[in-house]
Amino acid sequence: MIRIGILTASDKGSRGEREDLSSGVIREAVADIGEVVAYRMVADDREELKKAMLDMMDTDQVELLLTTGGTGFSPRDITPEATLDVIERQVPGIPEAMRAASLKITNRAMLTRSVAGIRGGTLIINMPGSPKACRECLEVILPVLPHGLDILLGKDGECAR
Repeated sequence: MIRIGILTASDKGSRGEREDLSSGVIREAVADIGEVVAYRMVADDREELKKAMLDMMDTDQVELLLTTGGTGFSPRDITPEATLDVIERQVPGIPEAMRAASLKITNRAMLTRSVAGIRGGTLIINMPGSPKACRECLEVILPVLPHGLDILLGKDGECAR
């Protein structure tokens, strides 16, 4: 089973002014592929996000870190920048696939700035902040994540079918 972390970026949520519904959607969706071993909610602050990501990777040893929120155009939406600060290699196909599928539902999908990348043995993926969008994006990427993580973690070495 994959060790999963969920990190919510939300100013209002971190102050207790908004319920974090997206993390529940993520938790439910990933139940078949792994166990959520870490959860954090922090303000939309680049340093707080970086610190939380690093802690979840280094202390909690998550293999898959799904962030939610902070991927839009607001000046406080800096989750992609914080992610780029901590990753070693980008994985552009994942956010490309999420955007492509989401564009079939809403043209606003082109406004997301989500990124994905690898740091050590962890895959980090920025998910939307909307529970509905999280569910839709997870439906696209979940079928391939176990295989990708097996390759990343050296449990499998072949991508050919």
